[in-house]
Parts: sequence; structure tokens; C-alpha cells
Amino acid sequence: MKVARFYAPGDIRVEEAPEPVAGPGEIKIRVRNCSTCGTDAKIQKHGHHHIKPPRVMGHEIAGEVVEVTEAGGWAPGDRVQVIAAIPCGKCAECRRGRMTVCPNQESMGYHYDGGFAEYMIIPATVLAVDGVNRIPDEIGFAEASVAEPLACVLNGQELARVGEGDDVVIMGSGPIGCLHVRLARSRGAARVFLVDINAGRLEMAARLVHPDAVVHGEDVVEQVLKLTDGRGADVVITAAASGAAQEQALRMAARQGRISFFGGLPKDNPIIRCDSNLVHYRELTIVGANGSSPAHNARALRLIADGSVPVADLITHRLPLTEVLEGIDIVSRGEAIKVTIEP
Repeated sequence: MKVARFYAPGDIRVEEAPEPVAGPGEIKIRVRNCSTCGTDAKIQKHGHHHIKPPRVMGHEIAGEVVEVTEAGGWAPGDRVQVIAAIPCGKCAECRRGRMTVCPNQESMGYHYDGGFAEYMIIPATVLAVDGVNRIPDEIGFAEASVAEPLACVLNGQELARVGEGDDVVIMGSGPIGCLHVRLARSRGAARVFLVDINAGRLEMAARLVHPDAVVHGEDVVEQVLKLTDGRGADVVITAAASGAAQEQALRMAARQGRISFFGGLPKDNPIIRCDSNLVHYRELTIVGANGSSPAHNARALRLIADGSVPVADLITHRLPLTEVLEGIDIVSRGEAIKVTIEP
């Protein structure tokens, strides 16, 4: 079978590999879709400390069961979506229901071979935490593969308490930003504003997700304040790896506003300037957001299936596995919303 393996930064190879065999408690699937994201682009450029090469990449996975050993409840032909982040299910955080911050977390495409392959094994650790979800009949494999990033967005908006009547600002108009717009709408936000420094990508995203306004330029804080009659936004979500965006978020939040630092910063530049008095006197809440839990994945899949968060139109590129490098490059150049690979 064909796979896309990471060997080193700048060295991802599409090559032949033996077809895997499921072991005890594992499931083998025929991968139908594995979508790409900005993390894949980062791995291509810089690698990742959790990846010991060679490793098959890909973590937004949907496919069809072809082989089952002792994993109960599944049968060949079942259509499934697979979590990316794998909590241990046993530590103090997991026992408290905080699976997104499990200190023992593993990941598909990092610790285990991922979905840029024709066939792959779902390890027993995934099944142990209910990390395999049956795909509803209403949606296809490509849409189901988007459940993983939507699950992360769902976690972020739950932590930021996005709800009825909120004015929400999304900073970053990539695929995650688009999903944030759609989810905020489904959660009852009154208005959603989309911000980006990339005018072309902002225009492309706006045509799809129709924010109430787009914000672009040097004075984004002033523009948001004007849009909200000087009040500021109830929720600001920084869906970009930008320290400047995080600093701007503090200045555009309304009193008792919630700020989600959704996008992590580069490890060599993680420090921002925070006006503590803004946080103090405006009673601001700043929250992080780290991936998703298996339960988030299951809920995200239902949101896609019932039409609450449409995603089919966000998939702008469908490529075969042989063109996975081009797909990752398209993501790096910001020329797509969502690129999915169809092995």
C-alpha cells in the first residue's frame, strides 16, 4: 500500500509499505479521507518532538472497518471517524473528566501511524477511551474527517462560554476560524466578526461562512470597537498563532468578556504583553484551549450530521495520497480552507 511518511523536516516521502495487520484489541480500517491542517505544515517544516521517524502522518481520519480482532461492537463495513488526541483515561486529570489536559496524552500520526495511508490500525488505546465514532448515514467520509478539528473548536467555545446574544470576534480566517464562525452561529451568537491580516484568505472565508463583518488592516481593535458601539466583543477567539492577536484580543474585549487563546504561539516566542489592569477592572476571563476529548469528537460528528455546523463547502480541495505534499503546501500558502486527502 502507499503511505506518506515523515523522515525529517522537509523530508516527507510517499512510498510503498506492507499492509498492516490488526493485533489484539485493534481495528484495521481502509482510510477514505484524512484531512490536512496547519499542524501538518508545521511538522513538515520543523518536525515534532513527539514524532520518532519514520512515521506515517495524518490525524483527521475517517474510513471503513476491514478487520476486527477482539474489539467488540465493530464489524467490517462500519464507517468510522477516529480521534486524534488519545488520553490515557486513567490519570488524575482523566478521572476528573479533564481528558484534554491528560499529561500522558498520545496522538495519531505522532505516537502511532496516522491516516495518510491506504490502510491503518486503530490502536487499542483509542478504543479504550471510546475514540472511534460511527459515521451517521447523513454524511460522507470527507465531512466526517472534519469532526476532529471541529471537536477542538467545540472545546474552545465551551471553555469560553460562547452563547446566546454574544458578539464574537474570530481572529484568523483559516479552516479553524471558519469552523469557529459556524459553531458560534449554532450556539446562538448575535453577531460574529472575522479578522485576518491575509486579505485574500479573509475574502475567500467570508464568501463561505458569511460573518456579519470582516476586519482587516492595522486598526483592528478600533474597527471592532466601532462595530460594537464602543462596547467591545463578549468573546474574542484567537484562531491564529499570533502573539499580536492575543494582545489585541485583550483590548477589544467587552467588560466581563471572555478571551480564548485558541492558537498556540511558537515555542521560541511565547511571551506577550498583558495589561493586567484591563483584566482586573474589566473582569476579563482568559482561557486556553488544548485539543479535544473523545466526547467532543462524538458531539462534533453529530453537529455535522444534523446540519448545525455544515462543513462540506469548507472542503475546497480533494487530492489523492500521491499529492499529499502539494496539499500541505496549499495549506502553508493559505490558499485553501480545508484540504482533504483521499487515499
